[in-house]
Amino acid sequence: MDYKEVYNSWLNDDYFDEATKKELLAIADNDDEIQDRFYRELEFGTGGLRGVIGAGTNRMNIYTVRKATQGLANYIKSENGQSKGVAIAFDCRIMSPEFAREAALCLNANGIKTYIFSSLRPTPELSFAVRQLGCIAGIVITASHNPAEYNGYKVYWEDGAQITPPHDKRILEEVANVKSYEEVFTMAEDKAVADGLYHVIDKEIDDEYMKKLKEQIINPDVIASVADDMTIVYTPLHGTGNLPVRRVLSELGFKKVYVVPEQEKPDGHFSTVASPNPENAEAFELALKLAEQVDADIVLATDPDADRLGVYAKDTKTGKYVSFTGNMSGSLIAEYILREKKKAGKLPENAALVKTIVTTNLVDLIVKEYGVKLIEVLTGFKFIGEQIKLFEQTGSNTYVFGLEESYGCLAGTYARDKDACVAVMMLCEVAASCKAQGKTLWDAMLEVYEKYGYFKEGLTTMTLKGITGADKIKAMMESLRTNAPKEIGGFKVLEVRDYQNSSAKNLETGAVTALTLPKSNVLYFELENDFWCCARPSGTEPKIKFYFGVKGSSMEEASELLDRLKTGMDAIVAE
Repeated sequence: MDYKEVYNSWLNDDYFDEATKKELLAIADNDDEIQDRFYRELEFGTGGLRGVIGAGTNRMNIYTVRKATQGLANYIKSENGQSKGVAIAFDCRIMSPEFAREAALCLNANGIKTYIFSSLRPTPELSFAVRQLGCIAGIVITASHNPAEYNGYKVYWEDGAQITPPHDKRILEEVANVKSYEEVFTMAEDKAVADGLYHVIDKEIDDEYMKKLKEQIINPDVIASVADDMTIVYTPLHGTGNLPVRRVLSELGFKKVYVVPEQEKPDGHFSTVASPNPENAEAFELALKLAEQVDADIVLATDPDADRLGVYAKDTKTGKYVSFTGNMSGSLIAEYILREKKKAGKLPENAALVKTIVTTNLVDLIVKEYGVKLIEVLTGFKFIGEQIKLFEQTGSNTYVFGLEESYGCLAGTYARDKDACVAVMMLCEVAASCKAQGKTLWDAMLEVYEKYGYFKEGLTTMTLKGITGADKIKAMMESLRTNAPKEIGGFKVLEVRDYQNSSAKNLETGAVTALTLPKSNVLYFELENDFWCCARPSGTEPKIKFYFGVKGSSMEEASELLDRLKTGMDAIVAE
């Protein structure tokens, strides 16, 4: 059927409720909107679903959620995991509680136990809950830091990480095999409870999660020495971080924690920000205003599902607050953990730090300084989580820290996904150590740059919606793949790594070597002077992303070099 036929089938099928039909009737004269809603099924990628909320096959709604869950249920049954059950969490977004409940009841109707939080929780707590409860899988309803019109559905496996091979491909196959909504099961909640299938979880998981967070602290004494004086401003950006972040900081002894009142309570419309993304300066407007009033040492923001952390700290020289990228805050935590553990004789001989291929090369020098093994993985924190599992299975290495450029990191192995709650805690410990020495977090960052070099990274994103947009992104990647640039921004390309074809080509010698990481539609260009750039279509949004990294002798030089590199890539893709 073409998109118009599918649209009409939704209007005439009794399976769909009246509210859905009313919404669809309202767009009867808008062919472009009908096409966008029905030209495809909302894609279930290797992490799950993400899309705009609304009626249609290419939207997030109870029907697309049920259908995806039926595919997951079929796979769980093929693995005989019904009795282990599935843990389910959700964030503050519009329809998040409803989608979580629909997913639970679909699983229950398939004879699979569910353990669902009664109210919003951070994504990393779901990762923790999967392993704590011994579940076969986990689901979290969130669209992370996307705008308010989005929601999503992420799937975790029994190791607590988002699904990786071979489970991801097999689950995708099962989801694709659910051809019609008539194949999807559901049941009444009271029946599911009576049958011992639907369970509510809360305090018991919260307490254990909090205990594991606090175990990651390295120097409690340094926190105690400044806890009465150090001033912290925090905003959960209307999301799930409010209660756990405040609780852990309080239990560690920090007395002066100010939460932005306008952004404290859950709000799926994110009424005070254009986008609840701690990577954006605009998201910090209210927090920085409060920071000026209370003379904060550190300013923190977590995204709606509390897996990403944004940071500002005061510059001693200017008295102004300076923003940290995820690369910067992650590197600062990494340097602190390795330095302090080595000083205390607690750094394991087989210690390993894991980062993604688009994360700063500053980390490469930090691990070298402390004699720690560096392991690189594809973009996506699930691949870092996968390494933790492999370390435990083989004993090859001991995980000490993992980070990615997109404002996510994890200290400890209690969870297998990035955790802004532990990032807040660790960064506050670093800030406390700085304060005890009469320094700020920004002073510490400058010291790291002076020691290792001024690394600077950037990201540009092109949003190309609909069928035409998808075709443009595909053509762009194909062009870069078949006609790899010899230089970008005047900088010579030394090697091209094509992760889809699992090959790396040296442009000077022509030699081709095999890549061992899983296949992925990613192109990485290694340039002279330790510069690099990477092209990667988003797996969850109609976007293509270009990542960049340079190293300069000063912040000013690094900024100039980065601009030059970005301009060079812009010119190439515009051709």
